[in-house]
Amino acid sequence: MADGKQETNGVHSGQPDVPIPAFDPPKKPKRNKYALACSFLASMTSILLGYDIGVMSGAIIYIKKDLHITDVQKEVIMGILNVYSLLGSAAAGRTSDWIGRRYTTVFAGSIFFVGALLMGFATNYAFLMVGRFVAGIGVGYALMIAPVYTAEVAPASARGFLSSFPEVFINFGILLGYVSNYAFSKLPTHLSWRFMLGVGAIPSVFLALGVLAMPESPRWLVMQGRLGDAKQVLDRTSDSLEESKLRLADIKEAAGIPEHCNDDIVAVSKQHHGEGVWRELILHPTPAVRHILMCAVGIHFFQQSSGIDSVVLYSPDIFEKAGITNDTDKLLATMAVGFTKTMFILVATFLLDKIGRRPLLLSSVAGMILSLVGLAIGLTVINHSDHKLVWAVALCIASILSYVAFFSIGLGPITWVYSSEIFPLKLRAQGCSMGVAANRVTSGVISMTFGKTLEEMEALFGTFFKWRPTLRELNKRKAEEGGANGHVQMGTAGQN
Repeated sequence: MADGKQETNGVHSGQPDVPIPAFDPPKKPKRNKYALACSFLASMTSILLGYDIGVMSGAIIYIKKDLHITDVQKEVIMGILNVYSLLGSAAAGRTSDWIGRRYTTVFAGSIFFVGALLMGFATNYAFLMVGRFVAGIGVGYALMIAPVYTAEVAPASARGFLSSFPEVFINFGILLGYVSNYAFSKLPTHLSWRFMLGVGAIPSVFLALGVLAMPESPRWLVMQGRLGDAKQVLDRTSDSLEESKLRLADIKEAAGIPEHCNDDIVAVSKQHHGEGVWRELILHPTPAVRHILMCAVGIHFFQQSSGIDSVVLYSPDIFEKAGITNDTDKLLATMAVGFTKTMFILVATFLLDKIGRRPLLLSSVAGMILSLVGLAIGLTVINHSDHKLVWAVALCIASILSYVAFFSIGLGPITWVYSSEIFPLKLRAQGCSMGVAANRVTSGVISMTFGKTLEEMEALFGTFFKWRPTLRELNKRKAEEGGANGHVQMGTAGQN
């Protein structure tokens, strides 16, 4: 009886233990491959900006030799794309609400294609500026639409991972630009920079075609009253059907569609097609929206005020000041910068959802500060030394590499992830476009003033409305000093 009772109670029955669901840890959902593919395709448009930044850093060496441009013209041609991209990012929010996220991405690739061809066939400085203008519009569109689309498609469990993709592809584009510089550097001067810039048209074609394979954003579909199509997309991009229903309910609420309305096609009032969004963002924002806007614009401002685009754009100049004078060696060193940025951004994508945004951001900023201090020490020592110091050159190179590495694990990707996550659905497109605008303005200002010393800045601002004659005088003095240095070097070479 006792044995039978034991068997009945199952204590010694030999049956396997049955897990109790309430006490089991929740299983982590598998990575949604369809959402991953959609985010991957949309974010690839960011290659366009990365390629332009990377390729221009090397192409400008040969542009300056071929077109005989001044230092001011050099700074303008390198930084002006950021200003032009403002027009694209400002128009992208309204355009994407009008024709959809997918066709806006195709439009961005098409504009950049035209801009790259114009730059490749440029015959003078003015022609080149026209190409920069067109390409800048395309870059502005691509920068705004990629994080918005990704945030709207990605499930909650992988939103941080997928929203970091735009920054991943910016870095990959920078690396491609550096490789292009090195690959075409052996061509004649008048051909090398034209091939570097013109080849940028090729990836834009493949990107525009590839994007056609991805679905439209479910948020945009709901805003158009296409609930049936939105449900199909959400079912494929969510981790479960329950999550898909919750996401659809949230979007319907934001669009002003009653919860009980489940028809495939419904009528949506015009006030939910984008009208009044700017009023809610700027003119009469609620305290919560005002706080969100300050955070989004602020993090974009601080990302670029860190000087990352200047370091990437002018890395050959920085390496030259560090003692690397050969053009090929400078381009190889810049390739190391691109490789480092790309590798560390890949590491960051896997840490965003595990460690969190804030710890990565703080660690990133601290590392960047220490790296810039190291670079300043190295350049100062080299500048005050009458002979080449190998340790100082090594310190400069190591500081630049560590700087871009720390940027890539935190401040780089988190800026795009954070700004695309915090806006309400209705305000997301226009809100993100404001963040991108702040990003590009800050980058443009810093990029176009990179070569100015404190004395030059004081002279320019100290003359108020007469800054143009002062600028011409400074450029004339620079040219005279450059000519004098050239004669000294030639005389020394003759004596040797």
